[in-house]
Amino acid sequence: MANLASGRSVMTLFSSPTCFYSHRTRLVLAEKNISVEIVKVEGPDLPEDLVDLNPYHTVPTLVDRDLVLYDSRVIIEYLDERFPHPPLMPVDPVTRAQFRLALYRIEKDWYYLADQLEAASDSKQASRTRKMLQESIVASSEVFSAKKYFLSDEFSLVDCSVAPILWRLQIYGIDLPPSAEPIQRYMDSVFSRRSFQDSLTELEQEMRP
Repeated sequence: MANLASGRSVMTLFSSPTCFYSHRTRLVLAEKNISVEIVKVEGPDLPEDLVDLNPYHTVPTLVDRDLVLYDSRVIIEYLDERFPHPPLMPVDPVTRAQFRLALYRIEKDWYYLADQLEAASDSKQASRTRKMLQESIVASSEVFSAKKYFLSDEFSLVDCSVAPILWRLQIYGIDLPPSAEPIQRYMDSVFSRRSFQDSLTELEQEMRP
């Protein structure tokens, strides 16, 4: 594994053009303006390098010289520490722990339900999961209204994780009610960021015509 990784002089990201785990990683890279080679991974035929480097054969997978990372939250926290400007996590240990807990909850709630929705094999299951995801997001309206960004006045790793799910609401068939106006405002603000636009693949751009 080390030999395969060390043969790369440029940081490499194996990334799906449609999965939100890859999207949040690309958003962090764009926010920090990190030079990276992106290897697009689509369909059942995986690049040989990815199979050799990552025992789980999953994306995103980041290769940085001898280092290979293949969990998206580990990757984005590594990128924030490896490239500290602009910082995407607070310095204060208490606030930092709160942000990490928010990341955990986003994954346990929204990412889990989005995974279930994308994998749903029948319309009844899809409808039930869609409703649960919509209710969970709408229930967070007060959090979105409290600060400019999610939990903070500064853009953070939490926003990099929330935004890819919100970007996919249309293709998930989820409409936001009038009571979720703070979420819509947040979406308008984040989606217009240069880094967010730069993070989108062509297929992701088509998700919101």
